[in-house]
Amino acid sequence: MRPHVDQRQAQVLALVRARGSVRVTDAARELGVSPVTLRRDVEAMAARGEIQRLHGTISRVEHAAPGGTGPGRASASGGRGAAGPSGPGGGAGLVVGMVVPTTEYYYAEVVRGAREVVEARGARLTVGLTRYLPGEDRTQADRLLSTGADGLLLTPNWDTGSPGPGEGAWTAELPVPTVLVERWAPPGHPAAALDRVVSDHAHGAARAVQHLVELGHRRIALACQETPTSARLRAGYEAAVTALGLEPAPPWPPVGPGATPVAELSVADRFARTLEYLCGAVSGGGAAGGVTAALIHSDTDAIMLIPRLQARGVRVPEDLAVITYDDEVAGLADVPLSAVAPAKREVGARAAELLLDRLSGADGAAYGTHGGPRQHLELLPRLTIRS
Repeated sequence: MRPHVDQRQAQVLALVRARGSVRVTDAARELGVSPVTLRRDVEAMAARGEIQRLHGTISRVEHAAPGGTGPGRASASGGRGAAGPSGPGGGAGLVVGMVVPTTEYYYAEVVRGAREVVEARGARLTVGLTRYLPGEDRTQADRLLSTGADGLLLTPNWDTGSPGPGEGAWTAELPVPTVLVERWAPPGHPAAALDRVVSDHAHGAARAVQHLVELGHRRIALACQETPTSARLRAGYEAAVTALGLEPAPPWPPVGPGATPVAELSVADRFARTLEYLCGAVSGGGAAGGVTAALIHSDTDAIMLIPRLQARGVRVPEDLAVITYDDEVAGLADVPLSAVAPAKREVGARAAELLLDRLSGADGAAYGTHGGPRQHLELLPRLTIRS
């Protein structure tokens, strides 16, 4: 394997010496390799000072004046000396690729926060959308790399927000600095070594439970659809119930033999199941009832559930106090709802700052083996009380 790598890098060096500069995509095509493969070679060669890399183009290194960092000398951030950092933390000429499921709803604010930081530091943001399609996150990441992205903000399509066994290892093998956004990986998984910025959804759920307890509730239910957020919400909710010594809420009814698994139910069927559960949890006798409050994910589900609960004789908030999770539209309900709001815009902004610091060397050293320590940032959601 090694001679092949050496031969390929020698061919790259010959190209830039002959032409002065060449685009990475053009060089990959001429050498018959993928842009991603060639980018790995380019990163290694730039780190050794053999070539310069700037905005998707590689060029030969000119000899600098003794002791100086002349315009041709490779910089600590992988050979960007000609451009140099610009603005707070650098970023001029850089291209940041961002892969998200959608630019609507939750991720609209995440993208907005990232874009504001990227543009303020003189860089450019390009976005790839996956629409939650299997495998599309890797396709979009490769596409952004092939068109010149210097680093990636990545939200992979992991159903639980974290990769399953054997899933997602490719994210740790990307040839450019990568920051996970609203995704996390367990210790031992290759992606656990990546920088990441996430909302602490478990804390948000626990904060909602704590507030309901302060209002006098002792039996609190959690109602949420299966999303990348729900596993962390459930963990925080269960931890708070235990820590505060609350009575456990009635368990969700099991799926009977021959019935469709919950994960395969339609949205309408899941919604109906949630409605039945809450009605029973409030009005049921003994251990099957007694719930007086609920945390509901998301706002839209809560706004749709409340009139249906009332039609079934469950008064809100007299019989069932409700706090929602997300706070996208909770304040627009006919009776404004208290809600927990993840810091979506701040997540995008902090992720972009972290990535640009890596790219510009503002974290204290160039990205890679000599870079600063990787960071796992968790931003706490905010509880907004509405009467």
